[in-house]
Parts: sequence; structure tokens; C-alpha cells
Amino acid sequence: MLLSDLLSLSDIELKSEDFGSLFLRNAAANLDVVEIFCDSRKVVTRGLFIAIEGLHTDSHAYISEAVSHGAVAAVVCRAALSDGRVDVGECDVPLIAVEDSREAFARIWAAWYGNPQKKMKFIGVTGTNGKTSVCGMIYEILTRVGHKCGLIGTTGSLSLSERLDIRPESALANMTTPDPPELYRTLDLMQKDGVEYVIAEITSHALALGKVCPIDFEMGIFTNLTEDHLDFHLDMESYFEAKKRLFSRSARAIINIDDKYGRRLAGEIDIPKYTCSAEGRAADFCACEVKSLMPSGVEYKLSSNKMRLRLRSRIPGKVTVMNSMQATVAAYCLGVPPRDVKDSLALFEGVRGRLEKLKIDSRVDFSVYVDYAHTPDALENLLSAARSFSRRGQRLVLVFGCGGDREVQKRSAMGRIASLMSDFFVVTSDNSRSEKPSDIIEDILSGVTSEAAYTVIEDRRSAIEYVIKNARRGDVILLAGKGHEEYEIDMRGKRPFSERLLVKEFCEKYYS
Repeated sequence: MLLSDLLSLSDIELKSEDFGSLFLRNAAANLDVVEIFCDSRKVVTRGLFIAIEGLHTDSHAYISEAVSHGAVAAVVCRAALSDGRVDVGECDVPLIAVEDSREAFARIWAAWYGNPQKKMKFIGVTGTNGKTSVCGMIYEILTRVGHKCGLIGTTGSLSLSERLDIRPESALANMTTPDPPELYRTLDLMQKDGVEYVIAEITSHALALGKVCPIDFEMGIFTNLTEDHLDFHLDMESYFEAKKRLFSRSARAIINIDDKYGRRLAGEIDIPKYTCSAEGRAADFCACEVKSLMPSGVEYKLSSNKMRLRLRSRIPGKVTVMNSMQATVAAYCLGVPPRDVKDSLALFEGVRGRLEKLKIDSRVDFSVYVDYAHTPDALENLLSAARSFSRRGQRLVLVFGCGGDREVQKRSAMGRIASLMSDFFVVTSDNSRSEKPSDIIEDILSGVTSEAAYTVIEDRRSAIEYVIKNARRGDVILLAGKGHEEYEIDMRGKRPFSERLLVKEFCEKYYS
């Protein structure tokens, strides 16, 4: 693609001051670009290099290396030019200056694929917890009533129910919202499939790093905000402001005002919005007469000045009330008849790795669930949901750990929650990354109460074997932290690790 066409489609204007001479400006209009790069080591002949100030490295210092590998032009931050951070060596190539090269990276990749985001409608869901479940419910409802839908999130990407496996196989590529090269390629494939609606989990990282800046959202949904990702955002204020960015790109919003940050968001944004409450607050949509149908889900009445609807979900736990309410409101706002919403929601069986009950040998007299809970709030919700459907005399047995290279402060909080809400728990590893698992476990144990019943088994495989081997009749075993993940990351790197296969293996070993 010609560089001038690529920049035009990216809404990046060619300015004479961005080049050294009129000759270079004219030359840039006819440059043919074969690929786009942000890593100078990977640039090939006729590549376009985009210099990004990263979390650890500023690639403005490597422009001359990119040019030596064949880059025909480079996109740079205007600030980097003015403060002397741009290193072009002796190479005389066009430099395209932009205010934010990260945003330019996303816009250029979108343009590379013909801006597929402009040909579909987007529903973006953001928040700390609940994104995957809300997206899954909306996808289910819209698909069941005949809309062609795509789904992007933590568990992967779907186009018309077909999985799109295009993400790189690396430890850093398991992102809820993919990086621009994968994201816009995914959207291109969806658009070619005829997708009408894309339902996407939008993370605070994606918003802060400009990944979705080319996308205008038909609807933005805010689930909640609890302590997480503070290794990146540093404080809750920055975390909130990152989430808030979604609503500057949304035509309307659906907001959980039972959450204090949701109430704040509702007061700060100036777009049409629909507030939701399951706790009796004054809101546009309220849940009342909530019943726990243990262990088979929840039932409640959704009430607004426009409709009254009794809803039922097969997914247990009080968090399901808000998740399903927001999905219902979204579908209703998109024109789905209330009766169709109700019927679709009642048939939805849940999302992989979210309070997912594993199918095990019928001779086994206990149950095993896997869940992605990896924050204090999520762990508390998980244990609360399990307690709601467990019967008298049944133990809640929890296996959990905390991720390495992530915020330390949540570890003791999760230890305390496990102490107070489970009957027995095992502290183990969970993606320790570059940290020693023993150090992470020590942080968790600092929050454990003295009367708690627990043990420490550092190796996660051994921890799972322990709870299966020693299970009592009626136990509800919760494997928390990994959910849909089929890998483990430690100092040795990333390796396959399937809790589902391990549970099957140990049940056959001890109970067949």
C-alpha cells in the first residue's frame, strides 16, 4: 500500500515540517509499504516503522536500526522530535510526526485492513470483573435472535461461532483485548464473514494504550471497578480514568451504580445512559424479588418504567443478577424483544472458566468447579456464589494462588477472604512469572487468620491432586485463578497446564 494512502486512511495528515525537504515529502507520497513494525529488529525491506515509547524501552532510539533493516519511513511522536530523542543516524528517510504514536499504531493497522471497524457495530464491556460473562450473555442473546455476531475477549475470539486463533503463541500475547496487529486482522476476518455486531471486552490497558482508538462504540457497559492492575496504573484514580475513556467513544452507556465508581462514572459522562441496580438504589433498571435457585441459578424481576420482566439464569451467584441485567438492558436497547431476551438468557449455560462445573465420573461424590477469580472481589464473589448453592454439611474447598509480577497488595487480602469464607483451602502457585512462588505464598499467608484450616502446596499440580485425593463426600471444590487458561507461566516460561485434564486424571486414579 502507498504510504500516502495508508496515512490518509489513518486520518494522519502529511505536513511539510514532518520531513527534511519538499523532495522527501513528495517521495513519501509514492513510497510502497509492505508491512508495519514497532520492533526495529523485525523490520524488513519497505517496512514502515512506528516508534513507540514503551513501558521499558523507547524505540525512538532505534530508528536508525530500523532504517538499516529496510524501513522506508518512520512514524514518531512529535514530542520525541522536539526533545531530541529521535535517533536517525545518517539515514535520510521521511519522519511522520504525530501526537501519540501508540494511537497512530492502532489507526495505521486498522487502515491496513481497510478500516473494518467502520463496517460493524460495537458493544464494549469494561470493568474489573464480569466482562467475560456479560459479553457471553449478550453474544448468546443476539445470536439466538438471528444477528451475526463476533466476540473478542479473555477466552479468545469468535466469528459466527467459529474460533479465530490468530494470536501469537507467547506468554505476552494472552491479552483480553488483542494488540492492534491481531485486533484489526480479527475484525477484518469478522467483517468478511458478514458480522453485524462485535461484542468485546475492553481492558484498561487497551484504553490507556490506545488500542481501540479507531473504534466508535454503539454502546459502552461498565461492570465494576475493584483493585487490580495497579502494577500498571499505580493507583485507583488512574485505573478509573483509563476505564472512563471507553465512554468518550460510546454513543450510550449501561452502568452498574451499585459500584461506587459506577455512580461516579454516571455523574461524569455526558452521553445517554441507563443505570442498573440490584441493591435497591434508584436506577433506570432495578432487580428485585431475587431468588437463589440453588444450585441451578438465580431468578429475579427486572423492573423499569418501560418494562417488567421476570428473568432466570442457570448461573448461580448474586453477581449473575447484575451481569444478566446489564446484558438484558443492552439487548433491549438494541431492539431485541423482551420475550426473546428472557428465553435466550434462560438457555445460556455460562462461559468457559467462569464458575464452570467440570464433568467428572458419576461415581465421584463431590463436585469440582474452575473459575478465573484472581482479585479479592472476584474471589469473594466466587465463594459467596458457591456458598449459596452448597448444602448443609458440604465443605467449600478452595485452591488458589496469586500471579507474579502483579500488584502485591491484593495477596494478603485474598488470603484473608479464603480464611473467612472457605472451610479448607490450599495456597499454591498461579502464574508466578519471574517471582519465586514461595515469596508470593508468603505474601498471601500474611493475610490468613490464625484459626483458618489450610495447607500450602507450592506445585499447583500437586495441590489439585491433594484436594481430589482427600475429597470428602459432598465437597464443593473450587479451583480459582486460571479459569479458561490452559497454561502456567513461571521462571522457565510458558508451558501447557490444563486443570480440566488434571481433575480427570486424578479422579480416574483415585476413584475409578
